[in-house]
Amino acid sequence: MTTAIAIGMDGLIYASWLFLVAAGLTVIYGVMRILNMAHGSFYAIGASAGAALVTWYFANVDGNAYWSFLLLPAAAVVAGVILGLAVEQGLLRFLYRQNEILMVIVTYALLLILEDLTKLVFGVDPYFAYQPYGLLGRCEIAGLIFSNYDLMLVAVSATIASGAWFILNRTVTGKLLRAVVHDREIAMAMGVNVSAMFAATFVVGATLGALAGALTAPAISVSPGIGVEVIILAFAVVVVGGLGSIEGAIVGSLMVGLSRAAAVHLAPEIELFVIYGVMALVLAVRPQGLFGRAAARKI
Repeated sequence: MTTAIAIGMDGLIYASWLFLVAAGLTVIYGVMRILNMAHGSFYAIGASAGAALVTWYFANVDGNAYWSFLLLPAAAVVAGVILGLAVEQGLLRFLYRQNEILMVIVTYALLLILEDLTKLVFGVDPYFAYQPYGLLGRCEIAGLIFSNYDLMLVAVSATIASGAWFILNRTVTGKLLRAVVHDREIAMAMGVNVSAMFAATFVVGATLGALAGALTAPAISVSPGIGVEVIILAFAVVVVGGLGSIEGAIVGSLMVGLSRAAAVHLAPEIELFVIYGVMALVLAVRPQGLFGRAAARKI
Protein backbone atom coordinates (compact mmCIF):
# COMPACT_ATOMS: atom_id res chain seq x y z
CA MET A 1 0.00 0.00 0.00
CA THR A 2 2.84 2.39 0.82
CA THR A 3 4.40 1.77 -2.59
CA ALA A 4 1.07 2.36 -4.32
CA ILE A 5 0.61 5.67 -2.49
CA ALA A 6 4.17 6.70 -3.34
CA ILE A 7 3.61 5.88 -7.03
CA GLY A 8 0.31 7.77 -7.06
CA MET A 9 1.67 10.90 -5.37
CA ASP A 10 4.96 10.98 -7.31
CA GLY A 11 3.08 10.37 -10.54
CA LEU A 12 0.61 13.16 -9.79
CA ILE A 13 3.39 15.62 -8.96
CA TYR A 14 5.34 14.73 -12.10
CA ALA A 15 2.16 14.88 -14.19
CA SER A 16 1.39 18.37 -12.88
CA TRP A 17 4.84 19.53 -13.98
CA LEU A 18 4.40 17.88 -17.39
CA PHE A 19 1.06 19.63 -17.87
CA LEU A 20 2.56 23.01 -16.98
CA VAL A 21 5.22 22.46 -19.62
CA ALA A 22 2.84 21.11 -22.29
CA ALA A 23 -0.12 23.49 -21.78
CA GLY A 24 1.32 26.39 -23.79
CA LEU A 25 2.47 24.06 -26.56
CA THR A 26 -0.96 22.51 -27.02
CA VAL A 27 -2.76 25.89 -26.84
CA ILE A 28 -0.60 27.30 -29.65
CA TYR A 29 -1.05 24.26 -31.85
CA GLY A 30 -4.75 24.01 -31.14
CA VAL A 31 -5.45 27.53 -32.42
CA MET A 32 -2.60 28.34 -34.80
CA ARG A 33 -1.59 24.89 -36.05
CA ILE A 34 2.05 25.66 -35.27
CA LEU A 35 4.11 22.87 -33.74
CA ASN A 36 6.32 25.25 -31.80
CA MET A 37 9.77 23.75 -31.35
CA ALA A 38 10.88 26.96 -29.60
CA HIS A 39 8.53 26.29 -26.68
CA GLY A 40 11.40 24.76 -24.72
CA SER A 41 13.24 28.08 -24.97
CA PHE A 42 10.26 29.90 -23.48
CA TYR A 43 10.47 27.45 -20.56
CA ALA A 44 14.23 28.01 -20.20
CA ILE A 45 13.97 31.81 -20.36
CA GLY A 46 11.13 31.81 -17.81
CA ALA A 47 13.19 29.60 -15.49
CA SER A 48 16.30 31.77 -15.91
CA ALA A 49 14.40 35.03 -15.40
CA GLY A 50 12.60 33.72 -12.31
CA ALA A 51 15.73 32.20 -10.80
CA ALA A 52 17.83 35.31 -11.49
CA LEU A 53 15.23 37.62 -9.93
CA VAL A 54 14.77 35.45 -6.84
CA THR A 55 18.54 35.06 -6.40
CA TRP A 56 18.98 38.84 -6.64
CA TYR A 57 16.12 39.42 -4.18
CA PHE A 58 17.53 37.20 -1.45
CA ALA A 59 21.04 38.55 -1.97
CA ASN A 60 20.21 42.26 -1.96
CA VAL A 61 16.80 42.87 -0.37
CA ASP A 62 16.15 42.43 3.34
CA GLY A 63 12.42 41.81 2.98
CA ASN A 64 9.74 39.21 3.49
CA ALA A 65 10.93 35.93 1.96
CA TYR A 66 7.41 35.06 0.85
CA TRP A 67 7.51 37.86 -1.72
CA SER A 68 9.58 35.43 -3.79
CA PHE A 69 6.36 33.54 -4.60
CA LEU A 70 5.16 36.64 -6.45
CA LEU A 71 8.50 37.35 -8.09
CA LEU A 72 8.54 33.99 -9.89
CA PRO A 73 5.26 34.38 -11.84
CA ALA A 74 5.92 38.11 -12.35
CA ALA A 75 9.23 37.37 -14.05
CA ALA A 76 7.56 34.67 -16.15
CA VAL A 77 4.71 36.94 -17.29
CA VAL A 78 7.06 39.78 -18.27
CA ALA A 79 9.41 37.42 -20.13
CA GLY A 80 6.56 35.53 -21.81
CA VAL A 81 4.68 38.62 -22.99
CA ILE A 82 7.77 40.37 -24.35
CA LEU A 83 9.17 37.26 -26.02
CA GLY A 84 5.80 36.09 -27.33
CA LEU A 85 4.99 39.45 -28.91
CA ALA A 86 8.46 39.79 -30.41
CA VAL A 87 8.39 36.32 -32.00
CA GLU A 88 4.79 36.50 -33.24
CA GLN A 89 4.89 40.05 -34.58
CA GLY A 90 8.47 39.94 -35.81
CA LEU A 91 8.51 36.52 -37.45
CA LEU A 92 5.55 34.16 -37.36
CA ARG A 93 2.85 36.50 -38.68
CA PHE A 94 4.65 36.53 -42.04
CA LEU A 95 4.53 32.72 -42.29
CA TYR A 96 0.99 31.74 -41.25
CA ARG A 97 -0.04 30.45 -44.66
CA GLN A 98 3.11 28.41 -45.14
CA ASN A 99 3.37 24.63 -44.86
CA GLU A 100 3.37 23.21 -41.31
CA ILE A 101 6.70 21.50 -41.94
CA LEU A 102 8.28 24.85 -42.76
CA MET A 103 6.92 26.23 -39.49
CA VAL A 104 8.56 23.37 -37.59
CA ILE A 105 11.89 24.17 -39.26
CA VAL A 106 11.53 27.89 -38.52
CA THR A 107 10.66 27.37 -34.86
CA TYR A 108 13.53 24.87 -34.51
CA ALA A 109 15.90 27.53 -35.83
CA LEU A 110 14.33 29.92 -33.33
CA LEU A 111 14.99 27.38 -30.56
CA LEU A 112 18.72 27.40 -31.40
CA ILE A 113 18.81 31.21 -31.51
CA LEU A 114 16.99 31.60 -28.19
CA GLU A 115 19.25 29.02 -26.53
CA ASP A 116 22.26 31.20 -27.35
CA LEU A 117 20.36 34.36 -26.40
CA THR A 118 19.62 32.84 -22.98
CA LYS A 119 23.34 32.19 -22.44
CA LEU A 120 24.17 35.72 -23.58
CA VAL A 121 21.69 37.36 -21.19
CA PHE A 122 21.88 35.08 -18.14
CA GLY A 123 25.33 33.57 -18.55
CA VAL A 124 26.36 29.92 -18.55
CA ASP A 125 26.65 29.39 -14.81
CA PRO A 126 23.69 27.59 -13.16
CA TYR A 127 21.25 29.39 -10.88
CA PHE A 128 20.12 27.83 -7.59
CA ALA A 129 16.96 29.66 -6.53
CA TYR A 130 16.15 27.10 -3.85
CA GLN A 131 14.75 29.45 -1.20
CA PRO A 132 11.04 29.35 -2.21
CA TYR A 133 11.13 25.55 -2.34
CA GLY A 134 12.00 25.30 1.34
CA LEU A 135 9.74 28.07 2.63
CA LEU A 136 6.56 25.99 2.52
CA GLY A 137 8.07 23.07 4.42
CA ARG A 138 7.00 19.44 4.13
CA CYS A 139 4.01 17.32 5.02
CA GLU A 140 3.42 13.66 5.80
CA ILE A 141 0.93 11.54 3.84
CA ALA A 142 0.48 7.91 4.84
CA GLY A 143 3.92 7.88 6.42
CA LEU A 144 5.61 9.43 3.36
CA ILE A 145 7.18 12.89 3.30
CA PHE A 146 6.33 15.28 0.45
CA SER A 147 7.35 18.85 -0.25
CA ASN A 148 4.50 21.33 0.06
CA TYR A 149 5.96 23.26 -2.88
CA ASP A 150 5.45 20.21 -5.11
CA LEU A 151 1.88 19.88 -3.87
CA MET A 152 1.35 23.56 -4.62
CA LEU A 153 2.39 22.88 -8.23
CA VAL A 154 -0.36 20.26 -8.42
CA ALA A 155 -2.89 22.90 -7.35
CA VAL A 156 -1.49 25.44 -9.83
CA SER A 157 -1.70 22.90 -12.67
CA ALA A 158 -5.29 22.04 -11.77
CA THR A 159 -6.18 25.75 -11.71
CA ILE A 160 -4.59 26.41 -15.10
CA ALA A 161 -6.24 23.32 -16.61
CA SER A 162 -9.66 24.33 -15.28
CA GLY A 163 -9.24 27.92 -16.43
CA ALA A 164 -8.10 26.94 -19.93
CA TRP A 165 -10.97 24.48 -20.35
CA PHE A 166 -13.50 27.04 -19.12
CA ILE A 167 -12.23 29.80 -21.41
CA LEU A 168 -12.15 27.57 -24.47
CA ASN A 169 -15.53 25.93 -23.87
CA ARG A 170 -17.69 28.37 -21.89
CA THR A 171 -16.80 31.90 -23.01
CA VAL A 172 -17.38 34.03 -26.10
CA THR A 173 -13.63 34.29 -26.62
CA GLY A 174 -13.37 30.51 -26.62
CA LYS A 175 -16.16 30.25 -29.18
CA LEU A 176 -14.40 32.77 -31.42
CA LEU A 177 -11.18 30.80 -31.11
CA ARG A 178 -12.96 27.59 -32.11
CA ALA A 179 -14.43 29.42 -35.09
CA VAL A 180 -10.95 30.52 -36.16
CA VAL A 181 -9.67 26.96 -35.78
CA HIS A 182 -12.55 25.52 -37.79
CA ASP A 183 -12.39 27.97 -40.71
CA ARG A 184 -10.09 30.96 -40.69
CA GLU A 185 -11.50 32.57 -43.85
CA ILE A 186 -15.14 32.39 -42.75
CA ALA A 187 -14.19 33.75 -39.31
CA MET A 188 -12.51 36.74 -40.98
CA ALA A 189 -15.56 37.27 -43.19
CA MET A 190 -17.76 37.33 -40.08
CA GLY A 191 -15.66 40.13 -38.58
CA VAL A 192 -13.33 38.18 -36.26
CA ASN A 193 -9.92 39.82 -35.93
CA VAL A 194 -7.90 36.69 -36.66
CA SER A 195 -4.54 38.48 -36.47
CA ALA A 196 -5.30 39.71 -32.96
CA MET A 197 -6.54 36.23 -31.97
CA PHE A 198 -3.31 34.66 -33.20
CA ALA A 199 -1.13 37.24 -31.46
CA ALA A 200 -2.99 36.82 -28.16
CA THR A 201 -2.88 33.03 -28.40
CA PHE A 202 0.86 32.95 -29.03
CA VAL A 203 1.54 35.37 -26.17
CA VAL A 204 -0.59 33.22 -23.82
CA GLY A 205 1.21 30.06 -24.95
CA ALA A 206 4.64 31.65 -24.53
CA THR A 207 3.67 32.97 -21.09
CA LEU A 208 2.47 29.54 -19.99
CA GLY A 209 5.80 28.06 -21.09
CA ALA A 210 7.73 30.75 -19.21
CA LEU A 211 5.50 30.28 -16.14
CA ALA A 212 6.23 26.54 -16.14
CA GLY A 213 9.94 27.30 -16.14
CA ALA A 214 9.72 29.93 -13.41
CA LEU A 215 7.68 27.71 -11.09
CA THR A 216 10.05 24.80 -11.68
CA ALA A 217 13.20 26.87 -11.07
CA PRO A 218 13.28 26.51 -7.24
CA ALA A 219 13.27 22.71 -7.55
CA ILE A 220 16.07 22.34 -10.12
CA SER A 221 19.44 23.69 -11.15
CA VAL A 222 18.67 26.25 -13.86
CA SER A 223 21.43 25.71 -16.39
CA PRO A 224 21.86 26.00 -20.18
CA GLY A 225 20.15 23.24 -22.14
CA ILE A 226 17.09 22.66 -19.95
CA GLY A 227 14.82 23.89 -22.73
CA VAL A 228 15.93 21.16 -25.11
CA GLU A 229 15.31 18.51 -22.46
CA VAL A 230 11.74 19.54 -21.64
CA ILE A 231 10.53 20.04 -25.21
CA ILE A 232 10.92 16.31 -25.88
CA LEU A 233 8.79 15.46 -22.84
CA ALA A 234 6.22 18.10 -23.81
CA PHE A 235 5.92 16.59 -27.29
CA ALA A 236 5.44 13.13 -25.78
CA VAL A 237 2.55 14.44 -23.65
CA VAL A 238 0.73 16.31 -26.41
CA VAL A 239 1.19 13.46 -28.89
CA VAL A 240 -0.30 10.97 -26.45
CA GLY A 241 -3.24 13.23 -25.60
CA GLY A 242 -3.78 14.61 -29.08
CA LEU A 243 -2.29 17.77 -30.54
CA GLY A 244 -4.26 20.87 -29.63
CA SER A 245 -6.46 19.32 -26.93
CA ILE A 246 -6.42 20.61 -23.34
CA GLU A 247 -8.23 17.46 -22.21
CA GLY A 248 -5.63 15.42 -24.06
CA ALA A 249 -2.78 17.29 -22.37
CA ILE A 250 -4.31 16.53 -18.96
CA VAL A 251 -4.82 12.83 -19.65
CA GLY A 252 -1.48 12.52 -21.44
CA SER A 253 0.32 14.11 -18.49
CA LEU A 254 -1.34 11.74 -16.05
CA MET A 255 -0.56 8.67 -18.17
CA VAL A 256 3.08 9.60 -18.65
CA GLY A 257 3.53 10.78 -15.05
CA LEU A 258 2.03 7.68 -13.43
CA SER A 259 3.84 5.34 -15.83
CA ARG A 260 7.17 6.97 -15.06
CA ALA A 261 6.52 6.90 -11.30
CA ALA A 262 5.65 3.20 -11.48
CA ALA A 263 8.86 2.51 -13.40
CA VAL A 264 10.97 4.49 -10.92
CA HIS A 265 9.61 2.53 -7.96
CA LEU A 266 9.24 -0.91 -9.53
CA ALA A 267 11.68 -1.13 -12.45
CA PRO A 268 14.17 1.78 -12.46
CA GLU A 269 16.08 0.34 -15.41
CA ILE A 270 13.22 1.16 -17.81
CA GLU A 271 12.48 4.66 -16.51
CA LEU A 272 13.71 6.39 -19.67
CA PHE A 273 11.98 3.90 -21.96
CA VAL A 274 8.56 3.90 -20.35
CA ILE A 275 7.63 7.45 -21.44
CA TYR A 276 8.24 6.65 -25.09
CA GLY A 277 6.73 3.21 -24.64
CA VAL A 278 3.43 4.80 -23.57
CA MET A 279 3.59 7.12 -26.57
CA ALA A 280 4.27 4.25 -28.97
CA LEU A 281 1.41 2.15 -27.58
CA VAL A 282 -1.09 5.00 -27.86
CA LEU A 283 -0.03 5.93 -31.39
CA ALA A 284 -0.20 2.30 -32.51
CA VAL A 285 -3.87 2.20 -31.52
CA ARG A 286 -4.86 5.82 -32.17
CA PRO A 287 -2.38 7.70 -34.40
CA GLN A 288 -4.01 11.10 -33.80
CA GLY A 289 -3.75 10.76 -30.01
CA LEU A 290 -6.41 9.98 -27.42
CA PHE A 291 -8.37 13.22 -27.87
CA GLY A 292 -7.13 14.23 -31.30
CA ARG A 293 -9.44 14.37 -34.28
CA ALA A 294 -8.56 12.60 -37.48
CA ALA A 295 -8.17 15.20 -40.22
CA ALA A 296 -9.59 14.63 -43.67
CA ARG A 297 -6.91 14.51 -46.33
CA LYS A 298 -7.28 16.51 -49.52
CA ILE A 299 -6.58 14.44 -52.60
